Amino acid sequence: MKLLAGLGTLAGIAPLNAAWAQTQAKTFRVGWQKGSNIALLRARGNLDARLKKEGVSVRWIEFTAGPQMLEGLNVGSIDFACVGETPPIFAQAAGADLVYVASEPPAPKAEKILVQKDSSIQSFKELKGKRVALNRGSNVHYLLLKVLEREGLAYTDIEVKYLPPADARAAFESGSIDAWVIWDPFAQAAIEQIGARVLVAGHDQVHNYNFYLSTGAYAKAYPEVLKWTIEEVDVTDKWTVAHFDEAAQILSPQIGLSKEITRHALENYAYGVAYITDEVAQNQQNIADAFSSQKLIPRALEIRNVIWRP
Repeated sequence: MKLLAGLGTLAGIAPLNAAWAQTQAKTFRVGWQKGSNIALLRARGNLDARLKKEGVSVRWIEFTAGPQMLEGLNVGSIDFACVGETPPIFAQAAGADLVYVASEPPAPKAEKILVQKDSSIQSFKELKGKRVALNRGSNVHYLLLKVLEREGLAYTDIEVKYLPPADARAAFESGSIDAWVIWDPFAQAAIEQIGARVLVAGHDQVHNYNFYLSTGAYAKAYPEVLKWTIEEVDVTDKWTVAHFDEAAQILSPQIGLSKEITRHALENYAYGVAYITDEVAQNQQNIADAFSSQKLIPRALEIRNVIWRP
C-alpha cells in the first residue's frame, strides 16, 4: 500500500488518493462482537440514524474477540472498535496505528478466575503447577498477572493454556484444565449453568476498562465522525442502564444464553462513556508496563503517545 501511494504521487495522480479519502469518510466501518455494548448500539440503530444525517453510512463488521478486531483495525478493514484493556496493549506493541478515543467506567466484577464446583482448590496459590486457561491478549490476561504478583508467583509457576472462550469452556467442563480466567458473559454462564465456583473475583484486583479505539489516520482526518459516534454510544449507554431487560432480550439470542444470565452479565459491567482522562491513561500504562516486564510483549510502550484529544 505504501509503495502504491508513492507511485501514485510520482505519476501525478495524488487527487485520486484524495478522492478515495473522501469516499472512505462517507462509510464508517465499525467492528462489533456479539453480546457487546456495540452490539446494542448496532441493534438500536441510533448511530446509523445520526450519521446518515451527516451523509455517512455505517458498515458493521463482526469479529469473534478483541484481538482479532484490533488486527482488523491495524490492517485497515475497520475504523472503530471497542475492546477491553489488554488487546490495545498487544496491538500497539505490534506496531498498530491506533488511538484511544474514549472509555467506559471500570467494570471489575465482569472478570473472574473460576474452578469447577467440585474442585479441591481453595486458593490461587494452589494453582502452582496447574493448568490455567485464558484467551491470550484479552482483558483477563492482566487479571492473571495481577493475581500472580499478589501471591508472589511467577508466570512460569503455572501452566498457561491459551484458549478462546468456547474451547476453554469445553476444556473446563472436561477437567482438562484446572482453572479458567474469563470475562462475562462467559463467566456468568459457567457459574449459573454448571455451578462453576469463583476462586478470584476481579474487583479485588483490576479496574477492567472498556476502550473505544480508532486509527491515528482516521482520527486526524475525520474527528467529527468519532465525536458523533461517542455521543451515540452515550445515548445507548443511558438506555441500557434504564432497560436491562430489553437489552438482555436483544443480546441473549446472539450469545445463546438465557435472558436471565445475559441480564446478570450486563449488570456486571459499567456504563457512561467519557474521553480518556489522565487517570485512565495511567492505569493503561501500568498494564503495558506489566506485560513488558514479563516479556509478554516485545517492547515497552508509551500510552500517552496514542491518546486522542478531541
